[in-house]
Amino acid sequence: MATDGQPRDRVDVIMDDIAPLMPGADLTAKALCHRLRRVAHQVEIHLRRELATFDIEPWELELLACLRRAGPPYQTTPSSLQDSMQLTTGAITKRVTTLERRGWVFRTIDPSDRRQVLVCLTDDGEKRAMDVFGTKTETEARVLAGLEHGTQQRLNDDLRLLLVQLEGPVPE
Repeated sequence: MATDGQPRDRVDVIMDDIAPLMPGADLTAKALCHRLRRVAHQVEIHLRRELATFDIEPWELELLACLRRAGPPYQTTPSSLQDSMQLTTGAITKRVTTLERRGWVFRTIDPSDRRQVLVCLTDDGEKRAMDVFGTKTETEARVLAGLEHGTQQRLNDDLRLLLVQLEGPVPE
């Protein structure tokens, strides 16, 4: 598939196999979707490897980061976590329970609305997150170091446009 002198990757091989099954079809979007999935998978592999030394999973760090980004007192609702992490209610409940067992979060009743539960970051959870954030950022930079900074910025801009189209803009 790559015809511009660039080295071929595994997606090119997949597209070579698919092309005869779909004569005349433009497979650009299909190839891009395959590459996005593969890149995300590679990022996940590298992050898991690096974070394992801290005894933390990427999803655990993501949940702690959501609470940290909420600002002091580092608490939010399960529905806000669900929205941020794009997970089901059941998945959030399971993840919060796991982090409660680790002593990194706790649940409490919202004093302003006793029907609402809040998920709160503990001091140990905040410390764990702060200890690991730098490693995660360094790993992400290392994984993407094969792309020049300008290329990374263009990809960011293009993918932002796509996400706004798919998910809608974030209210100001």
